[in-house]
Amino acid sequence: MIELAGISGDSIVDGPGIRTTVFAQGCPHRCPGCHNPETWPFSGGTPMEEERILEIVRSNPLCRGVTFSGGEPFAQAEGFARLGRMLKEAGYEVASYSGYTFEQLLRGTPAQKALLETLDVLIDGPFLQAERSLELNFRGSRNQRILRVPQSLAEGRAVAETSARWLAEY
Repeated sequence: MIELAGISGDSIVDGPGIRTTVFAQGCPHRCPGCHNPETWPFSGGTPMEEERILEIVRSNPLCRGVTFSGGEPFAQAEGFARLGRMLKEAGYEVASYSGYTFEQLLRGTPAQKALLETLDVLIDGPFLQAERSLELNFRGSRNQRILRVPQSLAEGRAVAETSARWLAEY
């Protein structure tokens, strides 16, 4: 069960192509300038079973990828890890935003590591108002990185995503 702030079924701003974005309720980071401050409280969301979220994703035949956003998905790592495994088995690309860095997540809880293992792409790091840029695809501030998670896990270090579909800038 995941506590959701919402689901967007036709996102084009949270990764390449038409995606479903699943917004976690609750965030410990509370970054100044966050575009989703309503997701900060850890209460007030809508509890939803992972199977139901998968049904919602599957209902859009144009959707090829799913992005976890927030709030902070890694604050509900067990549920998002279950959902990530289900989405991968169904053939979706899975990405996640996190205010934590890849390095912090590598040292995180077993559930956080399990969630990392379900991801293709991680956009990591807190939003920093001083680094804000409207010229970056899929990121709000220059400090945030777009990472290839399987390769990063294999090498034990952050490995940047280099594909044009993720990095093509405006």
